[in-house]
Amino acid sequence: MDWRDEGILLSTRPVGEGAAILDVLTASHGRHGGTVRGGQSARMGATLQPGTQLSLEWRARLEDQLGAYRVEPLRSRASMLMESREALAAFNSMAALVIAFVPEREPDFELYDASLDLVEALCTRPREWLGVYVCWEAVFLSTLGFGLDLSRCAATGIRHDLCYISPRTGRAVSREAGGPFAEKLLPLPPFMVGEGVLTMAGVQAGLRSVGWFLQHRVCPAMERESVPEARSRLVRLAAKVDLPPRGAGTLSVDFARWHRRMGLPQR
Repeated sequence: MDWRDEGILLSTRPVGEGAAILDVLTASHGRHGGTVRGGQSARMGATLQPGTQLSLEWRARLEDQLGAYRVEPLRSRASMLMESREALAAFNSMAALVIAFVPEREPDFELYDASLDLVEALCTRPREWLGVYVCWEAVFLSTLGFGLDLSRCAATGIRHDLCYISPRTGRAVSREAGGPFAEKLLPLPPFMVGEGVLTMAGVQAGLRSVGWFLQHRVCPAMERESVPEARSRLVRLAAKVDLPPRGAGTLSVDFARWHRRMGLPQR
């Protein structure tokens, strides 16, 4: 058995005398493991860094075996991720969530494409990646079968002034309809539905709301007690990040692309 693909290196761990086991999110073969001979060597060390985009050749005698990788770097991102402790924490959180909740060898190009966009944002969009990360988690929920419906108010059907998410249904609720029950609802930041601007308060609200579904919907379904610690660490670090002031002209992420992934109507 053999195939060729590309993928994002999520993690490595040593095995045997000098080899390494890679966990890679691939474009066409899902999350897939494999060994690399000499993966612990200094020569391979620069290549086998989490976040690196790899060209992969996988071989095994039988399809259900771990198999062996031959790898070539397509793009190294380690140095860019290392420039920001918070961005590195975001990558580690993404990788931990994928490893914890995504079954192996189940192809999902949409998840790969969204994850690749997130990693690019972590490297090239200082501080803007905060909003991208929240949207990635919302897309991630959908890939696991727990997608949020943020297209319209669950109570009235209107598409504007959506301020809450129902923890029971995962559907959006408008300010007017949700007002009397605000304490029981989760916050919905405007940037997630194409309104307003990206703010730190919005980022915190998004992390809180998506995190609720990860903890209370995904974890029980996957028989886990809690989300990976890497995500909790990101939430703590993200609280210390400052966004550029409104009108500074530095926030240029195309959130419309993320809105399409989340199934929102285009404005």
